[in-house]
Amino acid sequence: MTGGRASRRKGDRIERELVARHVVAGVHAERIPLSGATRYQGRSADLDVYAFVCEAAPLVCEAKARAGGAGFTTLEKWLSDADALFLRRDRAEPMIVLPWSTWARLLTRTAPAVPGAADESA
Repeated sequence: MTGGRASRRKGDRIERELVARHVVAGVHAERIPLSGATRYQGRSADLDVYAFVCEAAPLVCEAKARAGGAGFTTLEKWLSDADALFLRRDRAEPMIVLPWSTWARLLTRTAPAVPGAADESA
């Protein structure tokens, strides 16, 4: 298996895992067809997450995975035991890093129920 193919398979696997975690949390989520390869519906993101109502515009989400955590370890250190990490570069909009447990807690308060979803977070 070539590096490109392995990378695509890993990305697909991570995206499917994230969709499944959202379903378990009671939130509809979808992988974007051929994410990263084409601009589906005018964008090149990986996932649509319907965190508010299924009829509303979804949250357009990107997914990244690194075997050794390159670029993630500093974020994890800064986050530590906190529920969220706010990042702001000069003259740029702030970004927020959340661990899955915090994201799942937020979703249970905002998202409509998905039929067949469990009541627990992954």
